[in-house]
Amino acid sequence: MVATMSVNVSPSTVFALMERLRDSGMSIDPAEAVDAAIRQWLASPAAAPEMAPRGYQWKTLFLPEGTWLRMAYRNDQEYAIVEGDHIMYKGRSVSPNQFASGHADSVRNAWQDIYIRMPGEKNWKRASIRRRELARAVAAAAASPSAPAAVAATSTSAPAAASVPAATPPAPVAAAVHRDLPPGQGWTEPERRKFRFRLEDVAFD
Repeated sequence: MVATMSVNVSPSTVFALMERLRDSGMSIDPAEAVDAAIRQWLASPAAAPEMAPRGYQWKTLFLPEGTWLRMAYRNDQEYAIVEGDHIMYKGRSVSPNQFASGHADSVRNAWQDIYIRMPGEKNWKRASIRRRELARAVAAAAASPSAPAAVAATSTSAPAAASVPAATPPAPVAAAVHRDLPPGQGWTEPERRKFRFRLEDVAFD
């Protein structure tokens, strides 16, 4: 069995990898694909830190360089493109919200109004759908039994749980003490003998 180690990868990269594997029809585990990609990168003579991909980080969604954004409003469409680390629209750098609101001249929800086509893709997809798919992929990866992070979390939380002192049991409630009052005046009368105490003896004791 080969020992493995966990490496932090951005959720958008994991989602892009899973989508590429699905589109290509390759039946390979994402972890094996990541391991093979790193080995290939290390074997390449051009491997260097500056090869990190450029792009725009939109909240949890990463838009690599070359990604197109489309905004449709009143039968009119406008386009922006990711160049370097910026979204460029009509020669100026904008945020997704500025791109959506500026084209419509009103406050818009960029996640609902902007469609995205990443490099190598043929179809456009709404930004909110991409964000939802990314969240599901991250949740599925976190819930996987083989996820190193889950194992690490279990191993680190066990000692902490063991060090917590047991809760002190509640003090036992004292048993009710029954009074044994001596019979009062008139107890020997026949109509009183079927009761242990007279009502007036109990109420005014």
